[in-house]
Amino acid sequence: MKKNLHIDWLLFILFMVLNIGVYGRYKEKPILENPVLQLAWSQTNRGYELTKLRTAIGNTWYSFSEPLGAYTVLYSAEKPDTSTQTISDVGGVPIHFPEPEYRYVTGKWKNATSSVSLNRAGEAFNFYPSSFHKKNGALEFAGKNEVSTIKSRWQFDPVYQNDIQIEITVTALQSGYFSIATPTLVKEDLHQFTWAVIPGIFQGQEINPDFVDAYAYGHGIPHLPVVVRERTASSLTSILTNKKGISLAVTADPGTGRDPWLDSRSTQGDWLLGLSSLNRQGDLMPTLYHPVLGEKKSYLRKGESISFSFRYTIKNDNWYEVNKHVINDIYSFSDFLSLKSSKESLSNRLLRLLNYVRNDSTSRWRTFDYSGMTIGAQEYLGGVHDSDKDAIKNADYGAMWMLANMTKDTVLNAQRLPYALNFKKAQQNLKDPFFYGAAAGQYYLHKSRRFTEEWGAYSEPIATTYYLMIDIGNILLFEPGHGELKSELRKAADWLLDKINKDGRWEVAYDNHSNRPIFQDLQDYRPTFYGLLVAYRILNDRKYLDAAIQGADWLLNNAVNKGYFLGVCGDTRFAPDFATIQAAEAFMDLYELTNDQKYKDAVIRIAQFYTTSIYTHPVPGTTKKNVKGAQVFDWQISQVGLSFEHGGTIGSANSHGPILLASHAGMFVRLFQVTADSLYLDMARAAAWGRDAFVDPKTGVASYYWNAMNNGAGPFPHHAWWQIGWITDYLLAEAHLRSDGQITFPSGFMAPKVGPHKTYGFARGQLFGRSVDLAFLKEKIHIDNPSIDYIVAVDSTNGQDYIVLLNNSVVGQEIDVQSIFTTTPYYAGRSFHRVEIINEKGQVDDVWSGRTKKHVQVPATGIKTVKVEWK
Repeated sequence: MKKNLHIDWLLFILFMVLNIGVYGRYKEKPILENPVLQLAWSQTNRGYELTKLRTAIGNTWYSFSEPLGAYTVLYSAEKPDTSTQTISDVGGVPIHFPEPEYRYVTGKWKNATSSVSLNRAGEAFNFYPSSFHKKNGALEFAGKNEVSTIKSRWQFDPVYQNDIQIEITVTALQSGYFSIATPTLVKEDLHQFTWAVIPGIFQGQEINPDFVDAYAYGHGIPHLPVVVRERTASSLTSILTNKKGISLAVTADPGTGRDPWLDSRSTQGDWLLGLSSLNRQGDLMPTLYHPVLGEKKSYLRKGESISFSFRYTIKNDNWYEVNKHVINDIYSFSDFLSLKSSKESLSNRLLRLLNYVRNDSTSRWRTFDYSGMTIGAQEYLGGVHDSDKDAIKNADYGAMWMLANMTKDTVLNAQRLPYALNFKKAQQNLKDPFFYGAAAGQYYLHKSRRFTEEWGAYSEPIATTYYLMIDIGNILLFEPGHGELKSELRKAADWLLDKINKDGRWEVAYDNHSNRPIFQDLQDYRPTFYGLLVAYRILNDRKYLDAAIQGADWLLNNAVNKGYFLGVCGDTRFAPDFATIQAAEAFMDLYELTNDQKYKDAVIRIAQFYTTSIYTHPVPGTTKKNVKGAQVFDWQISQVGLSFEHGGTIGSANSHGPILLASHAGMFVRLFQVTADSLYLDMARAAAWGRDAFVDPKTGVASYYWNAMNNGAGPFPHHAWWQIGWITDYLLAEAHLRSDGQITFPSGFMAPKVGPHKTYGFARGQLFGRSVDLAFLKEKIHIDNPSIDYIVAVDSTNGQDYIVLLNNSVVGQEIDVQSIFTTTPYYAGRSFHRVEIINEKGQVDDVWSGRTKKHVQVPATGIKTVKVEWK
């Protein structure tokens, strides 16, 4: 009996010990969970490892197969070497890129192939934390390696359930340079993912072993764990979507990346945040680094600390929706519009631009004799291969003919258009049999009396689309009976037709001497087919439409579906640029001709890609900054909402920042109407509104590059025509949107090179059921509120004018109608019968007799129309 009792007591004690142990381990196991995410760590001989990571998909759960939770700290006792590293291709042959003549690219490439950029610098300390505790619903971990101690805090975002907020603090155990990497949550399959993207740098559905193709052109993900700079990352995030459709993104908290303008100078080149699609070990895992090894804030003395705050987003959604979450919810993009206020309306800027392009001196207009005729264009003072500062160029023929037609201006019609037209006639190659009908070049070098391309003796098929077919097409909309131009267009179309490959592809370029294709490392991922659409619409020859469809289908399958694009700036060796969004417009025009849904789908997909060419950071604010001795608010010079000329590792945005030429703005407004996706509308308005800090006070011409601030046209005087074109396109798009399509004008062809803005004014439009002509009054209409833009339309048959008022702000505005008619030269002293105030539905809100003051209220982002009936 006593023996049995003794055994029972031993069993009871053993049972209690075992259960206490189990209970203790359960209590100590770190777990974070909410209705959509579950994370669990287990203690192993290496420390606390992440052993469960899963997310909700409806009523089920998806579990990541290889959760890790490993930490990495980079350390270097000495400042890392910044010299260029040797890179070899998959065959072991050293890569030499680019060719030495590409002086705008070589420095950036060297910079992007340093030991830090290639993630070779310093020593990587990989480890797991050794302890943890819970505090206020968060998990706090601690660990140690040979050079530092770390503490981290993990918690869910209180608003966004798919977001985990983390802060890591590193304290130096010895002096040196430190960089904190975001932990490796999971190890994904390098060859099994749907999409990976660092917005503005690279994107794709595969690891690309061609290092230059991936790293310089953004075609797929580089096979090396490169660390890219935030200066051309449009969003400070790295996103991976796996085969199950689950996206995992890591995003730096606002304030982590560089501020591009500190105090009184550009700090665009500062490097505070590194971004990668692979971790240091080469595993597929979105990873960020802060500070960047060897850069600002990375040096710590023994005992000093630095922290890095970021978040993971894990969600059953695609990359675009996750990036929108980053843009709107984390970086408060849409809130930027509430800060904006204009000092001058876009409409008044158009008037000043008119005066600029009329002035021979300021616009640098030049004429020269060429083969017995006088050709005219504007000086181009940027880089052109083999030029002797003697290049001239015309930019936007559609804007030229539009403005001349609407203003009836004698200078434009007598001193600009005839010589610009001769320039266009001279621009076609009619001597070389191989190039017969092609564009001879976009620039004319008057000292050597020859046409040339931007960066060499070559001819691009897309140059024929741009500088012959689009320009001629837009002219023919205004002058439809011009037989000589139609003949020129047909010759150009036939050359393009002759050079299309059987698969629907064009070569990037041909050498002018050997006639052989060059740039064989590149594919023509550009909307070259658009020229044939122009030819079909003007000449009505079915063979051009058939070839356009063939070219479009090749581009759809080989570029759009893969996210691969190519640019049109020869001086940067065709780094992807605004030709991307031109491809969207080209597909939209093709969709309108064919009604084939796949082309409309292509438009939306390309537009989503192009949102990654638009800055969404840092968060704009009201901090005072100094620009050329003047105090401005941070938001006034913010990069947010501005697009790249080209980003990536070799694009101009690396040094110059974005551009002020917002050709995409009108199309983004139209895309909002198609998709109901507010990001497009917000991005259009962020680009267009309140950009006065970049406008030359004397001429009304905005700077091209952001870092030039308000230097005006600089070496690019022809850009004024593009500015006239995009502003008009944007204002008409807003009028169409806000009137629910009741204010609409036929659009022509998009402008060459810089984006998708279109030409107007060649045909009558509709305004609330009335047939009207688009007008451009040469006198400034006096509207006493710079946040109110306006468009003028006339119905001369019935003696009626319409002033369409657009409130380009997010708060209600008002204007004094009486001041329009008493101080505007066009109206002052004229006798009118009746003035009606019409709302967005075309209904009359009020009638004004002219005898009393009248204030018109225009709602936030709203529209009102002043209808004037003459006696």
